[in-house]
Amino acid sequence: MDPTVLAWALAQPAGTRAAVLAAAFTGGTTRVTFDGRTVEYRSLDELGRALSVLHGAENTAARRPSVTFASFSREGSK
Repeated sequence: MDPTVLAWALAQPAGTRAAVLAAAFTGGTTRVTFDGRTVEYRSLDELGRALSVLHGAENTAARRPSVTFASFSREGSK
């Protein structure tokens, strides 16, 4: 588990999917209940991968598009 992902998840507001997954991971349990649904992960490694995927999805959506400036000129050679 990437410590950056876990730190991000623990910093999320209580009750969010990321916070619930992080609490389960740090508590050593593989059963998570969120929004009335219960999911049983096969291992803590699998739960950690779920957290990584969630982290990637959240941060990709929040990332601003990059902007590149290109300049061209035509200088005729005489």
